Amino acid sequence: MLIGLLRYAFVIERYGPSLLNTVAFALGWICAAGLSMVGSFQVDHAKVLHYIGAGVAFPTSMLFIFLQSILTYRMAHAQWYCWIGHVRCILTLFGLIILVLSGVLFIQEGFILQHLAALCEWVFIINVLIFYGTFAFEFGAISTDTFLVLLKASRAPKSYKAGTSTPATPHAHSTSENMAMI
Repeated sequence: MLIGLLRYAFVIERYGPSLLNTVAFALGWICAAGLSMVGSFQVDHAKVLHYIGAGVAFPTSMLFIFLQSILTYRMAHAQWYCWIGHVRCILTLFGLIILVLSGVLFIQEGFILQHLAALCEWVFIINVLIFYGTFAFEFGAISTDTFLVLLKASRAPKSYKAGTSTPATPHAHSTSENMAMI
């Protein structure tokens, strides 16, 4: 939930308000609710609630990373940012393939196929966590202004100078420092 909130505020601060960002933010919170259900209700004790949580968490996390990939390209202002977009698109495509494979294996009969489906789910979650790790490049530039964006009632972007498309505040870290943080 915190990563979704930070990303939402960061996009508003750098790019301005957008429907795409708001939808991604809502999907991130819905995904967190689904993951809470999956963790709270173990499959051995509350199978239906566990599967409902999984049915909410997996598709919404897939949509979340898809929308974040689109937002990355929309916000690209430098070549390295485009490369991050490419990495995120590869992770999104890999996640989609693994999620579809998991669904296909899950509906099959057989002990081994069910376990392969569970393995695919774990690979999908690890893929999503790696995707979240790519946010480290942007989160290095988060400041108190980023958090204040969430508190402001105004819907206008505050991080751009009038008449330009360059950020008014410099990034806190250079690209090489961001790489070192990962």
